[in-house]
Amino acid sequence: MQEKELEIAGGSLCYVPQAGKIIVTQLKGLASEVMVPEKIEGLPVAEIGKKCFMGRRNLRKVTLPDTVESLGDFCFAGDSALRVVSLPGKQIALGKTPFLNCSNLKQIVVRPRDGRPEVPGELLALAAVDFGSYYLLDMMEAGSDEWYRKWDARLFMELHTPDMEGHTNAVLCGEEDYESTNLEGFMRAKRILKARHCLCRLLFPNKLEESARKELEDYLRAHTKGAESEEAWQVVLKEYGSEKAYYSLFAEIGCVTAENLDGILADIGEDYPEMKAYFLRFKEERFGGGDFFAELEL
Repeated sequence: MQEKELEIAGGSLCYVPQAGKIIVTQLKGLASEVMVPEKIEGLPVAEIGKKCFMGRRNLRKVTLPDTVESLGDFCFAGDSALRVVSLPGKQIALGKTPFLNCSNLKQIVVRPRDGRPEVPGELLALAAVDFGSYYLLDMMEAGSDEWYRKWDARLFMELHTPDMEGHTNAVLCGEEDYESTNLEGFMRAKRILKARHCLCRLLFPNKLEESARKELEDYLRAHTKGAESEEAWQVVLKEYGSEKAYYSLFAEIGCVTAENLDGILADIGEDYPEMKAYFLRFKEERFGGGDFFAELEL
């Protein structure tokens, strides 16, 4: 059947009516936010087709309707600006790696479901983008005790894997996932991922066992400013400098000390004034720092 187009803000959605439903096949234009309608031509929008939103560099947010039943292969692959995808709270059939190389995807939001627990969208996004564990996008299980058990099992499998593991294969295959095939660069990138994942899980600690929490905190403290490697601090500085929830958590779990705080403040410089103000207050309250306002002016 011939493909049709529906105009939307910033572009158009291409679609095909088929067997009493609508298959969305392609996004055209420069839209940064797309809300796919529930119905087109009176038919429910049920499928997001293969490569439908693939490679859209301007796309930042997509909301899919409650009528959607499946996501096609690679449907969001390579959307480097995509940050939020909103999905209905029901089981959705997933094709091959629909979120492949969506490196900036921060949330896969599952809209409220009757009688089912809410799930942090950050944990779902991390499961898909960083872990590549699409079994964790089982919307009927997500948020349950078993789901958290599987999520944590995947996290600790990563945490317990030596940083150098996989380097040889990366070199042989020419992979660039870890930014460098140099061993030290490869290992540094692994530690950055581990630190990011530890921070995210601690920020959303539902169902997290005490022993697991302690291990995650220990990992971050072992890679803070002034440690042999500082990847945990670098993640906070470069990725979460504008997000108080992350840098305050970093401080509260003991990653900020009297010994490293001056170095942390020097690293911040003038880039993140709110974070700098927070750490100056932290210094004054915890370590008896000098005049807060005088230091803030420096």
